Amino acid sequence: MTWCAPTHLRIGRRGGMSTDGMATGAATLAGMSRQSVHSDNAPAAVGPYSQAIVTDPYVFLAGQTPIDPLTGALVAGGITAQTEQVFDNLFAVLAAAGLTPADVVKVNCYLTDLGNDFAEMNAVYATRFDAPYPARTTVGVAALPVGASVEIELVARQQPLPF
Repeated sequence: MTWCAPTHLRIGRRGGMSTDGMATGAATLAGMSRQSVHSDNAPAAVGPYSQAIVTDPYVFLAGQTPIDPLTGALVAGGITAQTEQVFDNLFAVLAAAGLTPADVVKVNCYLTDLGNDFAEMNAVYATRFDAPYPARTTVGVAALPVGASVEIELVARQQPLPF
């Protein structure tokens, strides 16, 4: 059996559906709940998405690019400076969710120049996590928003693993 979401309904506040298309705060769908997370210390979402969504026990962080949240501009410098800013943005959202880098279980990295930028991105990455490192995928892409060279997204777990 395949389940398809109705296209005419929008998820609204917990306990009801909204017809205005605005989904904020907690929402429910098929017994699952989700809560949005926002940090003023990271760039605001520029589209119809949240900086992060909590759905027990995981927190899914949207991809962050190297935008300085104070200026709204792409940080100056190469891949090292851009990767540092991306992690600053991500960790601000993690902190808003009450989590730390030790709670991160999966990382997806996107680079516009995988051949030339991987080593420098990897060097910064190694300073931001402790062993055992999160699982990671790194992908080369044709382009990223605002001319960024790197975008990174995270998945974190709210509670300790049982082992």
